[in-house]
Amino acid sequence: MKLKLGDWNRMKILKRVDFGLYLDAGNEGRILLPNRYVTPDMKRGGEIDVFLYLDQEERPVATTETPLAKVGDFACLECVWVNEYGAFLDWGLMKNIFCPFHEQKKRMEIGHRYIVYIYIDDESYRIVASAKVDKFFSHEMPQYEKGEKVSGLIRQKTDVGFKVIVDNMYHGMVYDNEIYRPLTTGNRVECYVKEVRVDKKIDLSLQPIGHQHTEEFAEELLSYLHTHDGICPLGDKSEAEDIKKVFGVSKKAFKRAVGDLYKRRLITIEPLSIRLI
Repeated sequence: MKLKLGDWNRMKILKRVDFGLYLDAGNEGRILLPNRYVTPDMKRGGEIDVFLYLDQEERPVATTETPLAKVGDFACLECVWVNEYGAFLDWGLMKNIFCPFHEQKKRMEIGHRYIVYIYIDDESYRIVASAKVDKFFSHEMPQYEKGEKVSGLIRQKTDVGFKVIVDNMYHGMVYDNEIYRPLTTGNRVECYVKEVRVDKKIDLSLQPIGHQHTEEFAEELLSYLHTHDGICPLGDKSEAEDIKKVFGVSKKAFKRAVGDLYKRRLITIEPLSIRLI
């Protein structure tokens, strides 16, 4: 049995003791699941899924709590304590995760949130966080098709848009002209690949690309009409900002969807509104 520290493991229950359950760790011996996580259905000989990390004395310990991130993940975590060695971040478990000063881009402050990467330090074997995330991205060329849906973690605002961590591996960017709803560092969003660049970075859209987007938003617009007495107070002559506030899409995307519904003879069009037939 090879245990994965900082990750989920399926483990067999060896026995119950006053302070919890001992779990079979193979060659590692046994690992404690403290009483606070024990439920009545956990019986000797049964198997349970637990997350393994290190307690205050750096001993492996099990929990059934779900952390905000595991080893190998990027995440946005809040700083809750700072001492002379570094900062401690809340990652959803009893013991906070440590980010040493030499892994911080700037000194972390209590109450602020930071994008970090979770890994196991080779020297100390501790689970730690690093805010110097660039060194943890994949060096492989991303293999995506145009229009492919990916998972994104909003990383940082720039002069031209937001940096995005794509599928927990790659650099991405969504530009200001593609953004039609508020974004904040730490947001997890669905994105669509516009282009994989030669520098291995990915240009992204927050909306499906081309005909797929037209079809999806046309159905959304149709649903809006059905739930608003068959009237939408926006039309060809409406301001782009008004369309963005109501639907979170560009005027161009709105007009394409309106055209699609009109061709299907589902609506009539007026300069400042559309109506169901």
